Amino acid sequence: MNRFLLLATMKPSILVGGQAVIEGVMMRVPGAYATAVRDPEGVVHVDRKLFQSVTERSRLWGKPIFRGMASLFEAMRMGLATLQWSADIAMPEEGKQNKIAEFFSTIFAIGLAITLFMIAPMWITTKFMNIEKEALWFNLVSGAFRIMFFVVYLLVISLMKDVRRLFQYHGAEHRVVYNFESGNDINVENAQSFPTQHPRCGTSFLFIVLLSAILVFAFVDTVVMYFLGTISLPIRLLFHLPMIPFVSGVGYELIKSTAKSDSLLYSLLKKPGLWLQNITTKHPEDNMVEVSITALKEAFGDRYENMAGKEYTAEAIG
Repeated sequence: MNRFLLLATMKPSILVGGQAVIEGVMMRVPGAYATAVRDPEGVVHVDRKLFQSVTERSRLWGKPIFRGMASLFEAMRMGLATLQWSADIAMPEEGKQNKIAEFFSTIFAIGLAITLFMIAPMWITTKFMNIEKEALWFNLVSGAFRIMFFVVYLLVISLMKDVRRLFQYHGAEHRVVYNFESGNDINVENAQSFPTQHPRCGTSFLFIVLLSAILVFAFVDTVVMYFLGTISLPIRLLFHLPMIPFVSGVGYELIKSTAKSDSLLYSLLKKPGLWLQNITTKHPEDNMVEVSITALKEAFGDRYENMAGKEYTAEAIG
């Protein structure tokens, strides 16, 4: 195949992703994102906002590792805002809680995550294993506990009715993204023919971050012991917690690489995240897919007709 024919057959890449929200979906496309939510009366409400990532506006935050750190922060801020908006639409009575209650519930959620996925695994490893001074083995064991807790946590919350519906909307989001990337007509029937598991899903990203943490924290512990001559649980927490953004940046680079490679190593890295999506994505109802399609169309706005109907390669985490 000559060079010009190769260029002609290459698929354009585009950043399209999103997340499930309460009774709806948020879709993010280049330059904007839109959230579509169905209220108790069955009416679909849409909120569209223009958005340009700091990674596109700053040379520093556009560099590897830094772009992952910035993207995580932006995704969390965007996610919390769209979740709150969806709650106000889908559950108007429950959504009237005051801002102080919202603040404390957020703090509690952050504290629970730190306790469950940081403190507890390291405390168990420190308390019951005599490997505190062996940086790699300590982080391999505590990392295994962290991953185990993560899987058990997902399994437990998946049993909740409201969370199951959220996971169905998650599946709807993935199927519509697949439908868009395929170049086929975007409709409920076509979307429902695609898998609910997507390799650049946030679930896969979190699993890659958990793996990255093992190696990054082992290196940090080695450096700390070299300079301090000792290490303990409080010292580990002191140095590990500030490194979480860096770990997320490393995970971001890994998952972007897996999206563009078919090597055996990267295929193996993809599989656990895809398996976990059997928990975090469920088969959506047709009306859920309709909401997801609405979010995608509204996100593109006037550009939708020009963007749809083409095959794309994806480079989003969504």
